Amino acid sequence: MSKLVKTSEQQTSNMMEKLPQEIILGILSRLPPTSLLQSMLVCRAWRRLIRDPLLVATHFSHMADKDGPSFIFQSNRPSSSYQLFFIDFSDFHSQGKVMFKKLPDLMSIYLVDSCNGLLCMRDARWIYICNPFTRVYLQLPKLVNYPAQVGHIAFGFHQTTKQYKVIQVVHLRQLVLLRGRIDVATSTLVQSQVHVLTIGDPSWRHIGTLPYDLTRPMPKALVNGRLHWLSKPNNDTTASILISFDLETEQFQEVAKPDCCGSNRCFHHLMVLRGFLSAGAYHDNDELEVWVMKEYGIKESWIKEFTIGNHLPPTLQQNDLLHFNMAKARFPNSSVRVLCILRNDEILLEYLNRVVVVFDPRHGTFKELTFDAMPHWYKIVVHVGSLNWIHIPVC
Repeated sequence: MSKLVKTSEQQTSNMMEKLPQEIILGILSRLPPTSLLQSMLVCRAWRRLIRDPLLVATHFSHMADKDGPSFIFQSNRPSSSYQLFFIDFSDFHSQGKVMFKKLPDLMSIYLVDSCNGLLCMRDARWIYICNPFTRVYLQLPKLVNYPAQVGHIAFGFHQTTKQYKVIQVVHLRQLVLLRGRIDVATSTLVQSQVHVLTIGDPSWRHIGTLPYDLTRPMPKALVNGRLHWLSKPNNDTTASILISFDLETEQFQEVAKPDCCGSNRCFHHLMVLRGFLSAGAYHDNDELEVWVMKEYGIKESWIKEFTIGNHLPPTLQQNDLLHFNMAKARFPNSSVRVLCILRNDEILLEYLNRVVVVFDPRHGTFKELTFDAMPHWYKIVVHVGSLNWIHIPVC
């Protein structure tokens, strides 16, 4: 039996050695990650090839440049063990099809962020970096927790340094004794501590304090090697400030917003559209405006790209409708979120972590998407399916 296996491996290896490397890469780099992972079971020669850094990088490049985006869904219900799903829009423009696939079980951990085919996830004690396809994960060094803290976690990669970093912003709240019990002191002042971990380092680094509130969970936008968030300087205002964190220099700075944003009800969520820093904004007419910074760092380059009219997906049930109206009244950004622009210029929207909708800006129409086994409540992040093995930079 061992001689047969050895002979089979030699034949496979010899066959592959006869083919030019660019042909092998061209074929394999266009296959789905699930197919490549299954081919690793053929023999040791195939296993070595699939884990080759050049193939990993080439495969990621092809997956990132596909005709449609892809996402990771995670059920928000602990009873479902925070199940992960992969959704791929590659064939949506040409065939009208969307692939929705349940992924193998990982640990019961919560989805935080995605970058270069890797997920940042956490539980009550630890933070993990993992590839949901290969199921390889890395447990990060633990950050010492403080009493009454609220934390925000982000994950990113810098093109020049080739380093992955995790940023944790910890908002320390002062504990007071109130009526014989310990409570959290109320204050309008915002003070947050910033901790950074470079993947591969043994410990976190405290890089200082930040006069912004980053404790509310909201999507970040990674553009030009910088993470971006919306924040506020104190608890007495709803006016948003756009701030960035340079993953190379580890410096924070404010990013200029367009002049239209003098109102307290302007930018409410960030995203990356076709590589540009973008933001969703609500005004008094309830329409969602999408602004795009065409030249990074130049205030005058902000333009209003398109406007999305008011829409309530009919599949939202009556209790969801009440929540929808309450969310719009208090936090407009929590009701509708722009996910991406498809190749045919249609826009993918998310409503209340419940419904995915395709908006056609040319005709002003909305089309809801449903999938078998789709979770009732979920978190969704843009994600490129890859073979990234954590220790291999793919860009």
